[in-house]
Amino acid sequence: MEPIIIVLIILVVLVFIALIKTIQVIPQASAAIVERFGRYTRTLNAGLNIVVPFIDSIRNRIDLREQVVPFPPQPVITQDNLVVNIDTVIYYQVTDARAATYEVASYIQAIEQLTVTTLRNIIGGMDLERTLTSREEINAALRGVLDEATGKWGIRVNRVELKAIEPPTSIQDSMEKQMRADRDKRAAILTAEGTRQAAILTAEGEKQSQILRAEGEAKAAALRAEGEAQAIRTVFESIHAGDADQKLLAYQYLQMLPKIAEGDANKLWIVPSEIGDALKGLSGAMGNFGPMGGGSGSGNSGGSGSERREKPPITD
Repeated sequence: MEPIIIVLIILVVLVFIALIKTIQVIPQASAAIVERFGRYTRTLNAGLNIVVPFIDSIRNRIDLREQVVPFPPQPVITQDNLVVNIDTVIYYQVTDARAATYEVASYIQAIEQLTVTTLRNIIGGMDLERTLTSREEINAALRGVLDEATGKWGIRVNRVELKAIEPPTSIQDSMEKQMRADRDKRAAILTAEGTRQAAILTAEGEKQSQILRAEGEAKAAALRAEGEAQAIRTVFESIHAGDADQKLLAYQYLQMLPKIAEGDANKLWIVPSEIGDALKGLSGAMGNFGPMGGGSGSGNSGGSGSERREKPPITD
């Protein structure tokens, strides 16, 4: 009985293994290559698949999702004989599992070497300055070459990115000095422009201020002249309306003499020629009305019966 039980156990184990090998579950976005006696038979897609146990075998399982592969820095020589280190990142996707399995031994290594050689060809035709400022151009050229070369491998290169472009240390120092000098130059230019603009605005402000001040002074002088003219006109009309004679004018002039003499700089007086006759008339009038005025009063000064006359008031 024991040999029979052992045989039954072996058969159950074989059946279990056969079932495991017969039923193949492929995850989503994956594919599997099936070979029969070492020869490609078919590609298993996502889902439940049945294969012949012990005859069909799974050669390779391939992820069909987009993959990201960073490559280490690669030294590349530019057109002006400078060595730069370039880091690249490749975004690719397997579109044909059979071609990716049988057309190339290791498509990752193949893509890396193709990227290095293509970079050297592209950068070799550019100088350092253009290399540093033409990343989009380099990415487009690199992607075009890689996509064309990897198409027969069942791989599509979606994007190629340059992570870093590192020139030599001496060149970096020179570039930093140049950039610092350019920044200092731009700062000096901006400072000079600001000073110039400020000077222009200050001059314009002073000009406008002087113009406004001159206009104000001109208007004020005109108003003063107009006021003085109006005052003179009013006085003249008042004098003519009052029919003033020379005696009154002379008296008014005598009243203004102390005011004219108030200033220290008034050393020269201009007296109209007509005022002489008026002063003579005024002197005669005041002599007649004064306490020592003419008449017989001077001859009777010694007697007790002398007559005294009062000075009439003088009105303006």
